[in-house]
Amino acid sequence: MTQRVDYAKQSPELLKKFVEFLNAIKEGAIEEPIRDLVVIRASQINRCAFCLDMHVKQARLHGERELRLYHLAAWRESTLFAPRERAALAWTEALTQLSDQGVPDELYERVRTQLSEKEISDLTFLVMSTNAWSRLNIGFKSVPGSADKLFGLDKAALA
Repeated sequence: MTQRVDYAKQSPELLKKFVEFLNAIKEGAIEEPIRDLVVIRASQINRCAFCLDMHVKQARLHGERELRLYHLAAWRESTLFAPRERAALAWTEALTQLSDQGVPDELYERVRTQLSEKEISDLTFLVMSTNAWSRLNIGFKSVPGSADKLFGLDKAALA
């Protein structure tokens, strides 16, 4: 396999700003359990193994139930997700897989019944950042699990 660019070494200032952006999102209106579900679902859709590996481990460390993680790919059929979580997941999917028509008004109105305008806005920034991280890690073929010690994810005991 051809060695890819190490984006952290090549663009440290951009990476620093991007991490600051992510940290600001974490201080936003969306609670951690929904943030965990959203970043995992976007990573599944993007087929980013590095991101999926990282976010599942983070969710487990945050106390997310294992069964809900198994059900996340089929959240519409599962009974394990609350209406608020379903709204966040629907919004995540719509923004991660943009259709030619954009996001339908019906979906937006449905999401508004569960999330405030501030929450929808903050959620959108979370989805944007997750999709951007996926593109970095897919583009440069980041190895799943390679940053576990750096981020304390080895404590998740998911090898």
